Amino acid sequence: MSAAPIQPALFQEDGSKVVDERPCLIGETALCYAPAREILTRATGFMGEYDFTLNPYSGCSFGCTYCYAAFFSRDVKRRDSWGYWVDVKENAVELMAKRKAGSLDGKLIYMSSVTDPYQPVEREIKLTRGILEIMAERHKPKLVVQTRSPTVTRDCDLFQKIEEQGGRVQVNMTVTTDDEDIRRTFEPFCPSNMVRLQAIGDVQREGIDTCITMTPLLMVTSPYAFADALNETGVRKFIAQPFHFQRGKFLAGTRDKAFDLMAEKLGCDRESFREEYLEHYRMVFGVLRDMLPELGEGKDGFSPPF
Repeated sequence: MSAAPIQPALFQEDGSKVVDERPCLIGETALCYAPAREILTRATGFMGEYDFTLNPYSGCSFGCTYCYAAFFSRDVKRRDSWGYWVDVKENAVELMAKRKAGSLDGKLIYMSSVTDPYQPVEREIKLTRGILEIMAERHKPKLVVQTRSPTVTRDCDLFQKIEEQGGRVQVNMTVTTDDEDIRRTFEPFCPSNMVRLQAIGDVQREGIDTCITMTPLLMVTSPYAFADALNETGVRKFIAQPFHFQRGKFLAGTRDKAFDLMAEKLGCDRESFREEYLEHYRMVFGVLRDMLPELGEGKDGFSPPF
């Protein structure tokens, strides 16, 4: 995407606009701070088997072109500039600290459902880490962490502490392809897939439960080598699902470029792209099913692991 960053308008969960906006820029990301009414949200829909979802941020500077979370934005400009703005829930740690000690014991929490808790701004702000510190001191949750960032390795000490106190943690790392051309087109601001695989391997070696989520699984150039690379991480649990053409959406101006690139690599034209892609997915899924120790698919794969 080439659009310049906008100064985003902030909204409370009830839809009212925040008056005290304080935007700044970190790189190309417009960053705003605003208080939230609550940090934990009752899980529904795809995550309905969990008790809560936890999103320390709104927006995400990774800017994946197919990200469904962008379409929760009320403002069309914000939706079209997804990847260039982040809202920080500045009182998130305070809200977590106000919860009664033990009130999250045994609760299934998915972090995060509509943002990445370890997107680049987390390295400076450490909001996710602050939330985890409170969890580790006062609660015993069953926590699933979803990210595509190597920064997650920073918090292995807190994941271990949560487990030592009687809670559970699983870290999920999203890896969607072995092809960096595909990755740069669909996930322009994300770390490379090899960096992500190294990071989740490091988490696994720290004794923390892990999972690699290939959701969506895009085109894979070398399925057998890809499966070998996945296995070399030491991770034993995997989830895959195809890109859903009917439910999937692309940010403005990105769909044609993304589809054209995959069609070219699959050796087909745009008219037959959908069928060729789904056939490719089934072939790759079959290889992964045969070579990986445990492979789930779709919503069933995301069922709580504890």
